[in-house]
Amino acid sequence: MQDYEVIVAGLGAMGSATLYQLARMGISALGLDRFSPPHELGSSHGDSRITRLAIGEGKHLTRFARRSQELWRQMEQDCGQPLLTQCGALMISSDLSRAQVHGASFFATTLEAASHHRVAHTMLDATAIRSRFPQFCVQDQEYGYYEPEAGFVRPEACVRAQLTLAERLGAHVQRSEPLLGFEPDGAGVRVITERRSYRARRLVLATGAWIPELLGASFAPAFRVTRQVLTWFAVAENPDLFTPERCPVYIWQLPEGRRMLYGFPALDGPSGGVKIATEQDERTTTADSVRREVEQRESDEFFRDYVRQNLRYLSAHCLKAKSCLYTQTADFGFIVDTHPSCPEVLIVSACSGHGFKHSAALGEVFSRWGITGRLPESFTVFGLGRF
Repeated sequence: MQDYEVIVAGLGAMGSATLYQLARMGISALGLDRFSPPHELGSSHGDSRITRLAIGEGKHLTRFARRSQELWRQMEQDCGQPLLTQCGALMISSDLSRAQVHGASFFATTLEAASHHRVAHTMLDATAIRSRFPQFCVQDQEYGYYEPEAGFVRPEACVRAQLTLAERLGAHVQRSEPLLGFEPDGAGVRVITERRSYRARRLVLATGAWIPELLGASFAPAFRVTRQVLTWFAVAENPDLFTPERCPVYIWQLPEGRRMLYGFPALDGPSGGVKIATEQDERTTTADSVRREVEQRESDEFFRDYVRQNLRYLSAHCLKAKSCLYTQTADFGFIVDTHPSCPEVLIVSACSGHGFKHSAALGEVFSRWGITGRLPESFTVFGLGRF
């Protein structure tokens, strides 16, 4: 049995960030993943993730998004790869909108967070949106919030950079080694995989959509795993309007229906297409039973129902489509808490569709827990007991 100070299980957004920070502090650490990250079987893929500073899911999260941007800039210097692009973010809503974005009051909470944390922003009416961003077909009653420091990060590149830097600094990474379970072991924890057993003082459990099965039936009601579809549509006209210099990331609470629309500029030129998606949280699945392929029917219906009437200059031709997994809670908040019967285990999960922008900074916090066994007082808001 091999011994480590800290083991991190699951090397997606949160796990890779935690392992990197442990390695930076010189801690003997092991990272485990059932696949070979970065991969397309979990929640940390799809070319891009939105990052924003005024957080509509709660103003308490802004400090993590801000710190994550600082860490990604540092990592860019260390790994020599672009990770963060600050092309701005546009949030569009109206007084008539019923579309939900990770709970109620998303737009109002975004404004509150921007004011509280002094996030630079501009308010735009429909006329101003049409003038500045003609690719968006806004209605007269709609308005927008524009945040220039927001943008997107590249999730696969972030995961790859964090793991590369972690290994360079002395961390061990075991790929394609599924975690089977864990149990208390004296003053630490024993971790069992398909290959062998390990012992550590503490375990950070960041296995994403696989966490309900690992924790067992008594924990399962706290988590909902849903399948999400990502689509990339071809640019038919005015490709310059979809470059990062002319097109922000956006989150659009549509006037009709209860779903929102979100998207990105053409990250790597118009030939790569424009990524656009919505979210669904009605139908649940599991990490092992999810249907991963995306049918042509799904992308056709999405263009017809969401893209065609809201965005100009895009073709109905879907260049590619992928599925990914959300692990959500009832209040769309995170779960960061020690296991009730095994306090040497930190449960890190349920990013609820908005966790990547915070992951680099949260990795710092989780790495400190790995050393001290203590979380900041403010983390009670993420407690498992609220469910």
